[in-house]
Amino acid sequence: MKTSRLCVQPSTPPSLLAGQVVAEAEDLVGQLTAEGHLPADAAKRRTREIRAELDATGTYRQSSEELCLGARIAWRNNPQCIGKFYWKGLETRDCRDVGAGGGDESALFEALVDHLRLAWNGGRVRMLLSVFAPSRPDRPGPRVWNGQLIRYAGYRQHDGSVVGDPETVDLTEAVLRLGWRGRGTEYDVLPLVIQWPGREPRWFDLPPDAVPEVRISHPDYPWFERLGLRWHAFPTISNQVLELGGLRYPLAPFSAWYTCTEIGARNLSDTNRYDKLPQIAKGMGLDTGRDRTLWRDRALLELTSAVLHSYDQAGVSVIDHHFATKQFVRHEEREHKNGRGCPADWSAIVPATSGSTTPIWQRRYEPTRTLPNFSPQPVPWPTGGTEG
Repeated sequence: MKTSRLCVQPSTPPSLLAGQVVAEAEDLVGQLTAEGHLPADAAKRRTREIRAELDATGTYRQSSEELCLGARIAWRNNPQCIGKFYWKGLETRDCRDVGAGGGDESALFEALVDHLRLAWNGGRVRMLLSVFAPSRPDRPGPRVWNGQLIRYAGYRQHDGSVVGDPETVDLTEAVLRLGWRGRGTEYDVLPLVIQWPGREPRWFDLPPDAVPEVRISHPDYPWFERLGLRWHAFPTISNQVLELGGLRYPLAPFSAWYTCTEIGARNLSDTNRYDKLPQIAKGMGLDTGRDRTLWRDRALLELTSAVLHSYDQAGVSVIDHHFATKQFVRHEEREHKNGRGCPADWSAIVPATSGSTTPIWQRRYEPTRTLPNFSPQPVPWPTGGTEG
């Protein structure tokens, strides 16, 4: 199988040595040439241009085509995603000049809101990536503090319990220290916190039309709607750095549609998240005093079914885990026919519900990380107690 010769090193710093930048840039040009996007003579010319620009400035600017095609390959290479069957359909917005000079957080915010509106697309969710300024040798690029552009707050109570999403407690406390105040409900949408290196972070409340939500109901249980469950319509990952051709883009939010199990079998049901299974089991009249009644399993299935039903009723794109895993197998087979491997983290792509009933259960994958790719970043906010 043909793969990139360059592997991601977890300890790679944001500012790379010039020789490594050249190697990664040439590797990207080589991949685009091998996959038929760039003629051989144009590839040689482009390599010379990159070397000359690096010699003169210490960095280089990728063409719009390199950015778009490279981002698609980065998604294809990422081992954490089950939806890679659609990698060729990823749309990329070139936002590298937004807020140029590192002084306009408001411009970045407006571009991020535009991203959410475009990705929403009236419910027909688009696969959309927006790429902002890369890090330079003399200045890192901008970041948002949020792991996703739309997330719910988590308020730690005096008794140790949490109102809202326990996963966002640390971020919520950091935002509270900046002066934001939420309503204290289970589903308060966190503001976006935008920061240019060397500047104080600024927070911005998202407008309601950029935060479409789906209220969760069940086709057979009328009481389900009274639980008040909801979730935002689609995910937008915003804490991953796009590593592309020797450059690092620390702000590159990526939107797609949900798989129903992400919401029903994780976000709303995990004991360290919203932990709604006991309430659902009670509504179903199940005996929760004994594990042998399988009350968790039955409640989990009905919650996942409710998510599918609700998104369908609202006209919002969502896929089920059986469809998603079958598409992943098709993607794997297609990649093999093209002489490429299919990097994947088995633990990340097997669905949380009925994993053994899906076609990927008995397959094994290597979570190889090759470039280009998306990689996690450390949290950017300072630690400390909540004020006020």
